[in-house]
Amino acid sequence: MQTEGIYNIADTFIIDRRRKWIRRILIIFFIISAVLITAFSVMFQDQFKSLASIKKIDNYGMFQMTYFGDYKFDDFLKTGAKNDSEIEIFISRKLLKGFPVRFGINGRTCTAFVTRNENGDVIYGRNFDYTYSPSLQVTTKPDNGYASVSTVNLSFVGYSLNKLPSGLNTNSVLTLAAPFIPFDGMNEKGVAISLLAVPEASHTPDINKITLNTTTAIRLVLDKAATVNEAVALLRQYNIYFSGGIACHYLIADSGGQSVIVEYYNGELQTITTDESCQAASNFIAYNGLNIGEGKDEFQRYQTTIQTIQNHNGILNNEQAVSLLVRVGVINERGSDLLQWSVIYNLSSLSGIIFANRNTGNLIHFQLENQ
Repeated sequence: MQTEGIYNIADTFIIDRRRKWIRRILIIFFIISAVLITAFSVMFQDQFKSLASIKKIDNYGMFQMTYFGDYKFDDFLKTGAKNDSEIEIFISRKLLKGFPVRFGINGRTCTAFVTRNENGDVIYGRNFDYTYSPSLQVTTKPDNGYASVSTVNLSFVGYSLNKLPSGLNTNSVLTLAAPFIPFDGMNEKGVAISLLAVPEASHTPDINKITLNTTTAIRLVLDKAATVNEAVALLRQYNIYFSGGIACHYLIADSGGQSVIVEYYNGELQTITTDESCQAASNFIAYNGLNIGEGKDEFQRYQTTIQTIQNHNGILNNEQAVSLLVRVGVINERGSDLLQWSVIYNLSSLSGIIFANRNTGNLIHFQLENQ
């Protein structure tokens, strides 16, 4: 009996020691976990804030997001990229913390115009037409550049009808690439730009210049240009290649009423200006009156746009601008509606309207604030 008591005491002592060690290990584990979680949260706080800001604004697949933090565009401008793989690697390493991204290029038919409204404000309208493409309107405020609001084609990075961003989760991570893939936008200085596909383009690279792609050229203008002249001068400082082999030109306008179409033809950057109070662009090469199109409805859309603006004496109010964009939205020969989004930028008030897939019952108004 005495021996049994001794064993019981020894067992109890051993069990108590084990419990203390387990308790200590658990405390250490929780402390380490808390430290790691805190460090992780601090390291990725801008990414978390950005993803948490995602908001669906139309059930067609249209979203808004504010991008917080540095998206490393100044770093990108030091090296540029000669192909999409190099941009994908840069975005993956610098913005997505190693999460892979792949570009899927699309976008063939678009229409854009610049004119004035009844208050004398410069307005810039733009349609993006293609197969189903969810969109993201992203606001960026870089430390070394101008704040801007731009529209991103999310199908460019793999989103689709069955895969859409949904807030703070891994399914939304690819939206963090948004600053590098704008298709149109307006900055706080009242400069607007959009890309439109054309049948052909050529640019002879200068070995002394950094190379940008179709969408990072737009980011360059939005972040760095305060006028049309500055935008053109900036673009001349870089080579360009066209992602996916889809040639594009740009319509650029500013709050002073100046506008220009920038094309790459005969190996050089070419500009097309007008003496008229409005300017429009569609999917044909306008340089030197060449009017090289694809033989679809690009000239009809252009003429409808110009004629409508002229019929209103160069002045369109918001309702008329919305109506014009709906009218020139593309429906293909099979009857499929290709109009993915429409946006109107007011370059004077830095406000605008965006809507998805002709849904004029859901006009989303937005305001870009100066930094």
